[in-house]
Amino acid sequence: MKSLTFTGIGLLLLAFILLYFNDNFNVIRLFEPITLMGILFGIGIGLIIGGLVGYISKGNAVKEARLKQEYKQLKKEKAELEKEMLENDLSKHL
Repeated sequence: MKSLTFTGIGLLLLAFILLYFNDNFNVIRLFEPITLMGILFGIGIGLIIGGLVGYISKGNAVKEARLKQEYKQLKKEKAELEKEMLENDLSKHL
């Protein structure tokens, strides 16, 4: 969600900066239909790009969480096997 918001705000700021540096800038032009369409277009593109970035980062986070869980499970199994081996060694020596 954060990337979605930042991308949308970034594109919106870029649109305002480009409009400000336009030669015939005027505050009233901000509310003309073509300007509003451009702003909405920029917001839409920002939402699409942000959504894709969010989807990709969520997929990476899910993979990382799964790997951590598998690592914890393997550590647990290793500890159990070492405990069994230690018990077997002790029982053989008695």
